[in-house]
Amino acid sequence: MTSKTPQKSLTILTDIVLPGETNPLNNLFGGDILARMDRASSIAARRHCSEIVVTASVNHVAFNKAIPVGSVYTIEAKVSRSFSSSMEIIADVWVEDRKTNDRIKAIEGIYTFVAVDANGKPTRVPEITPKTELEKQRFNSALRRKQLSLVLSGKMKAVDATELKALFE
Repeated sequence: MTSKTPQKSLTILTDIVLPGETNPLNNLFGGDILARMDRASSIAARRHCSEIVVTASVNHVAFNKAIPVGSVYTIEAKVSRSFSSSMEIIADVWVEDRKTNDRIKAIEGIYTFVAVDANGKPTRVPEITPKTELEKQRFNSALRRKQLSLVLSGKMKAVDATELKALFE
């Protein structure tokens, strides 16, 4: 299986916040943006492995800036690391300043998807070869995030989490 770069999975979705998609403070409803981030991440995962993919977990979401009604926002999702059948995807949400068109990161999410065959059984995915400094940083930290998730879910013993132990030695 040929290794791929994160850029090959890049998925970009741009939209505008309409009044019916807002909370009582006239900001984009959190559930709406989470669904769109999941959708963009799903497309990125599928682009990486060319298989059916399913959401395994939403590992982290940070809402750093509200996205008000009328705002244009863009979701950029791409695979940060792949494992045997799973892939970590990072979805960044950028909101455009209405006057300057500068982009400000509003939300960041980390998703895990698993590639499955037609019978729903996990199937192998290509490896990732990061190119940029940010891609390399995200690639390297993905293993720590995976081990932490496995330890917290009871699927891995803390003593076996080599990447996590290295942080404290």
